[in-house]
Amino acid sequence: MGTILFELALTGYFVAAILSAIDLFRNRSETAKLTIWCMSAGFVLHTAAIAFRYAAGGHPPITSMHEAASFFAWCISVIFFLLIFRYRIGTLVSFVVPIVFAVMLAAAFLPRAVAPLSPALQSPWLWIHALCAFMGIAAFAVAFGAGIMYLIQQYALKSKRLGGLSRSLPGLQEIDEVNHRMVNLGFPLFTMAIITGALWADSTWGGFWRWDPKEVWSLVTWLVYALCFHLRYVSGWKQKRAAILSIIGFSVVLFTFFGVNLLLKSLHTFQ
Repeated sequence: MGTILFELALTGYFVAAILSAIDLFRNRSETAKLTIWCMSAGFVLHTAAIAFRYAAGGHPPITSMHEAASFFAWCISVIFFLLIFRYRIGTLVSFVVPIVFAVMLAAAFLPRAVAPLSPALQSPWLWIHALCAFMGIAAFAVAFGAGIMYLIQQYALKSKRLGGLSRSLPGLQEIDEVNHRMVNLGFPLFTMAIITGALWADSTWGGFWRWDPKEVWSLVTWLVYALCFHLRYVSGWKQKRAAILSIIGFSVVLFTFFGVNLLLKSLHTFQ
């Protein structure tokens, strides 16, 4: 049942991604509403799939690459819905839903076997550390979408190519505020993930830091977003540079999440 629900959720996200791409250029309220409905249906089905996976495994469904990618996509959806109800930026769908679908599609191609929980993961730190990490990088994913949106709109205004796409996007200030708030949300959550991860490592392996590839790249990710904070509040960097840095930061996030597990040997490799 969980597999069927996952496939249905993937289908819902796929339809929403296609509709969002169409709406980006046609900018019709009917298409936008249908996109949100498909996204919502996919999210509900996705939530049910995660719940079934939890029941089948008897532990949080975040301990394999498939589960982690699926949960990552779910967290992006949560952040997205909270944000869209706050800012009412319909075009944000077109820049976030494709990310959700891409991550879900990646999850679909990863092994789906439900494995027993390894001794190292049998800890109360699991949920705390994972939730902080996933919600933090989900906020970074939405900031990435807003960064792409900002650069497109900024280029259109600068080159005076104010076509259908540019008209459907909100103003630069509003897009920058979304980017800024998402980094402000993601950075403390990711910081908490690193702190709780260090505490968990100390209780499991007897040390806070082991220079493991996942730890190193998580630190690199943290430093990129710390730089983003510094440049905004201390050096006065605004808007375009912040948008570029959020795009670079999310590229590092993707390597930390997928690249390290697939290319490097790490203590944090999923089961």
